Amino acid sequence: MSESGSAARVLVADAQASTRAGIRMALEGHGFTVCAAVASAPDAIQAAIQKRPNVCLIETRLPGGGTAAAETIATETPNAAIVMLSSSPSHDELLACVRAGARGYLPKGIDPERLPVALRGVLAGESAVPRALILGVFEELRASESGRHARELSRLGVELTLRQRQTLELLDAGFDTAEIGDRLGLSAVTVRRHISGVLRKLNVSDREGALKLLRAAREQP
Repeated sequence: MSESGSAARVLVADAQASTRAGIRMALEGHGFTVCAAVASAPDAIQAAIQKRPNVCLIETRLPGGGTAAAETIATETPNAAIVMLSSSPSHDELLACVRAGARGYLPKGIDPERLPVALRGVLAGESAVPRALILGVFEELRASESGRHARELSRLGVELTLRQRQTLELLDAGFDTAEIGDRLGLSAVTVRRHISGVLRKLNVSDREGALKLLRAAREQP
């Protein structure tokens, strides 16, 4: 239920009409009402801004980018709780969703009777994540806190945001813009923005310059 006691409003974004219909059946009459049901990322973003739902249920593989849509929605409508639905839950995908602003990550095959319970928990401030994946999230967050290049960046006197550190690590591993976007669940535009931020802070003009500077700092005694 929403804070006013009325049915909580839910945006459902999934490519399959049958899934959207099934979610509606699972939620309607159980403290929720579906205020919009869409089949693409652009439509999900537009509906979230226009309808202002309490909860956004978004398929990770939504046409146009489910995780990227979630990141935009989290920025544009910060009061909406975002829960991702995955057809093949994985540790890496879960992390991408959490980084995008999701409060929940559920399998698309979740028992329909459990879905309203999970969403009520999210609205109450809880997270909805498969137990088997939770430990991996904590381990990754601990690693991300300092980053793999913490020593080099400290030597250079540079402080990067978490996203910038993640982007730099993937650049150093040889990934291009599209591949970084896939791994972090970000759009190419967002990745390029993070790369620009890294280059600016390192005071270099291009990616190769950033990697050379990083290697030089790594080789210092």
